[in-house]
Amino acid sequence: MANEVLIEIKDLTREFDGDIVLKGIDLIIHKNEFVTLLGPSGCGKTTLLRIIGGFDDPTSGSVLFDGMDLLKVPAYRREINTVFQKYAIFPHLNVYDNIAFGLRMKNLPESVVEEKVRRMLKMIRLEKQAKRNIDALSGGQQQRIAIARALVNQPKVLLLDEPLGALDLKLRQEMQYELKEMQRESGITFVFVTHDQEEALTMSDTIVVLNDGLIQQIGSPVDIYNEPRNRFVANFIGESNIARGKMLKDRRVEFEGHVFDCVDRGFNEDEEVDVVIRPEDLKIVSSGEGAFKGFVDAVIFKGVHYEIIVMVEDREYVIHSTQNANVGELVGMVVAPSDIHVMELGV
Repeated sequence: MANEVLIEIKDLTREFDGDIVLKGIDLIIHKNEFVTLLGPSGCGKTTLLRIIGGFDDPTSGSVLFDGMDLLKVPAYRREINTVFQKYAIFPHLNVYDNIAFGLRMKNLPESVVEEKVRRMLKMIRLEKQAKRNIDALSGGQQQRIAIARALVNQPKVLLLDEPLGALDLKLRQEMQYELKEMQRESGITFVFVTHDQEEALTMSDTIVVLNDGLIQQIGSPVDIYNEPRNRFVANFIGESNIARGKMLKDRRVEFEGHVFDCVDRGFNEDEEVDVVIRPEDLKIVSSGEGAFKGFVDAVIFKGVHYEIIVMVEDREYVIHSTQNANVGELVGMVVAPSDIHVMELGV
């Protein structure tokens, strides 16, 4: 992935009838990067995407594209294409003609059109379906056609507004890998909007977590998952156990009445903090071995693991384990220092 900046967004705001949807967004998107805007409904992610695409104007702020003011460029002249959840492919045209439509609108020679369309058909693995009618194809095939129609014009950026939302779970998971592969093959910057954390973790080079019109955290999937900046990110990206604690000194934290080694530093001595532990990082042991203990409240079989709920006084801990446990059993729990993540309190 190149580090060359393609889009630079500065202090972007958007207000609708007194409701501020975007509250001073600063964001840099690099060339050949797969960026995901992730957050709950109403957080501002689609509004941000629409401003980049030219379908909406900000109230204030700037958007630079290759160093030029993008907001002065009309949508149809931007080197940006968009794929929506509703694919908007033409039902009266077959697969080949749908992909060729934009090229023919540019009055390109038919030999050039054919070369470009054939390359796209190969990329989306629909070469044998070139002459088929759209209504004879599955939802996943139709989605690939919509993406190919956008990519064939070779934009610098492809915007995708929850394009997998209408697909069933299995097909959605398959398309996640296909989309990432298309992005790699095309070398085009993808900006993808979703509220689905799995999609974001699976496909992205960079995840931008938004909530209430503000960016909560920007980072790689690994960083966002393992080092959440605040409670919102920790709870939104995967499941989390969050406990109130005290940072005694660098790499020493106290919670649940016990002192633990950790890897965090830079907090004040005796500072109140939030402690995050992912369910897969808690291990169940005998009650005599654990650093802290509780009673098993529920056990749910999830296929690849058991989800075990352990009550520690009035707090619930969720544990994902390949080992079963018995409801009502007193168990101990252990966690490695590297799996304890300390955050500023209530941020």
